[in-house]
Order: sequence, then structure tokens, then C-alpha cells
Amino acid sequence: MDHLDLAPIRRVRGTVRLPGSKSISNRILLLAALARGDTRVQDLLESDDTRYMLEALSKLGITCETEGARSVRVRGAAGAFPVKQAELFLGNAGTVFRPLTAVLALAGGDYRLSGVPRMHERPIGDLVDALRRLGADIEYQGRRGYPPLAIRPAPIQSGGAVSVRGDISSQFLTALLIALPLTRAKTVVSVEGELISKPYVEITLNTMRRFGVDVAREGWSTFTVPQTSGYVSPGEIFVEGDASSASYFLAAGAISGLSGGGPVRVEGVGRASIQGDVRFTEILERMGAKIALGENWIEAGAGEEAARRGKLNALNADLNHIPDAAMTVAVTALFADGPSTLLNIGSWRVKETDRIAAMAKELRKLGAAVEEGADYLRITPPRSSMLNPGVSIDTYDDHRMAMCFSLAALGGITVRINDPACVAKTFPEYFDVLASISEH
Repeated sequence: MDHLDLAPIRRVRGTVRLPGSKSISNRILLLAALARGDTRVQDLLESDDTRYMLEALSKLGITCETEGARSVRVRGAAGAFPVKQAELFLGNAGTVFRPLTAVLALAGGDYRLSGVPRMHERPIGDLVDALRRLGADIEYQGRRGYPPLAIRPAPIQSGGAVSVRGDISSQFLTALLIALPLTRAKTVVSVEGELISKPYVEITLNTMRRFGVDVAREGWSTFTVPQTSGYVSPGEIFVEGDASSASYFLAAGAISGLSGGGPVRVEGVGRASIQGDVRFTEILERMGAKIALGENWIEAGAGEEAARRGKLNALNADLNHIPDAAMTVAVTALFADGPSTLLNIGSWRVKETDRIAAMAKELRKLGAAVEEGADYLRITPPRSSMLNPGVSIDTYDDHRMAMCFSLAALGGITVRINDPACVAKTFPEYFDVLASISEH
């Protein structure tokens, strides 16, 4: 299907069971592969990105056995991949490419890592520089600082200190932290510059702890990986529902509540979540939404004042801590009572597409006035309060563009989503799930 026409959505109401978190799923799969013992992974996300990780692990000699729906048993290799030579195609999955680069650089094998053209435009030079300082032999196969990469066996420094930049992608730090226990030595990692997307590093630290490696940190600038005998399987581990995916349905509940719809409840993530994107609820509250949270669920509708006015509140917000859910904020801003400014979102430039440029272009199609900066967007809703009808939204092979702009149908217009299948990266059933809570 090259496009999907979404009819105007009159209101949404109901409950959604979320798919597993991509960030948690791929971290758990890799740590399970590196651990001693077998790990049964429950509620694993079924998506393109997790498929790339599973295929890569299989090529590296790791047995991953399906045990029912969304359950996989991973037979750990105790820190040493059995296969020492492999070519790995990793699509556009940053949560696979960056950590595997670090782990394989310390694995003593001969590997080639590549992806789709967009992956080859996403920077990796800061991670490669850090790994080279440890002794890794990594060669760029194309443009310097970018994939594809060739990794060869090399003597690796055990222990000591290493530094990595933190202001481009938190995945560079995540990759180093996951790989360093393989050296079995205490290593201090220093972060150069301001670390972005800190909650994603928290996910990394939490997941490593569940596999027996407790990394100490001083603020967000110094991380100490302890001397260790390696990762140990917890036996069984559950993947939380995806908080980024929750944002679309929570925003839909808040928007729909402006005209008598909502609330919408998401299950699988809640007050006990380890994901930073649950703080999207704080942004919705500032915009006038009514939020309720349980340990494993969140519910959103419109607050009384917003429902009375039929508008959400405009806001200015630093969204560096929730870069993925921040995209949902951009489209939700179409339903606000004035201009909203999304600040400190420069990491969007190096995601699946240049999300700042893409978001600005598509929002303008709907009638918004958009000011685009190096690391911010200022979004002014259409003056008429009506979105432009019959708009065709380009998605740039970016799953989050497709899911975010589906919310425009709540503005009483038909919206065409081009290349809707791109949602398979993290949420293949997204449009079916949205339809299940929609009234037309």
C-alpha cells in the first residue's frame, strides 16, 4: 500500500494495549546474548528493528527460540560470540547498529556492518573515536564518520578511562556502557559536552543492572563500569510497553476531549515505568489535558477548562529529555490556542530523517505557520482554527512521522498518509489499533 486515507475521526475513546518498547527490547536481546545462561524475554516487541537485532544475533551464533507470542528464549554466549566473521545488514535501526558496533569492536572478530542509505547518513564517528582509543580496529567503508563499517580483531585496552561525546546521540554512551563489561576490568567513562536524551541512558543502566552489572554515575558526566565477571541472565525478563507509542493515543484522548470524546487509556506502561517518555504526560497536563496514572496504565482526556474552550494551551518547552514523544507534541500543537515552541530538539536532525525539516514541511501543509531553527520549532496553528483538508503527508520512511500525523484526522479532515507501512519499524499494527478506538 503506497498510501492510507484516514477519514475524519469524530472522537476516540477506549483502551489500548501497547506493544513492547523498542529501546528496552533491543537492549535486553543484546544483553541476553552476552550473558551467562538462558533468558526468556517476555512481551518482546515484534517489529522491523527487533527483527534486525534477532537476525544479527543469529548470524553471530546466538540461538533465539520463539516460545509463543512475543516470547523468545535467548541462549547466552557468556560474552563471546561463537561466530568471528559476519556481514550484518541492520536497516535503519540505531538501537541495533550503535551497540553492536561497540560490542563487536571488543569481540575479536572480523565484521562488516551496513544499513539502508539513511543509516549511512547518521553519524557514528564519536563512538568510533572512543572505541579506537581503547584499541579497536574500525574502518569506514564510505564517508568518514558514518557507516558502513569494517571491524577487525585488535588488542583492546582493559580498564582505565575513556571519553565519548554526549551531545549528538546518547546511543554512543549506551553502546560503550553495554560493551565495556566484556573487558572484565573497571573503566571510567567521561562524557564530553552536554549529554542529551538522558532518560535513554537511564534505561541502559537499569537494564544492565538486571543482568548483574551495576554502573555508578556522578551526575551525567562520569560513569564507572565495575570490574566484573560479565553479564548474568536473570532467567526471565519482561519488556515494558512502549512509552513513545503511548504518546499518540494519549494525545488523541486529550484532543478528542475538546469535542466530547475520550478518555483513552494505554496499558503496559505507567507510574512504575523506567522510560523517560512517560513524562510526555507532564507536557499534556501543561497543555490542559487531564491525566490519571496507575502502576501499569495511563489515561488521558481533556481537562475541564480545555474542554470548555475547545482548545489546548500553547506552551514553550525544553523537550530534550523526550525527543521521540516530542514529535507528538508538535502535531498536538495544531490544536492549541496560540504558538507553541519546542526547544532543544537538535537530535531530531540525525534521526530516521531530518525530523525538524520534515515536521516543519508537513505541518505547513496542514495550514500551520512554522518557524524552523537549528534545534527548535515554533508552531502557530491555522488562523481559521481549521486544518487544511485533503492533505497528503509524506513520511520520509520514518515511522514516527506516520503515527504523529494520523492525529490530524481528529481535526475533522481526511488525511492521506504516504507509505503507511513504515510504521513496521516499531508498531506494525498502529493504524488498526487507532481504528479500534475511533468513531467516524
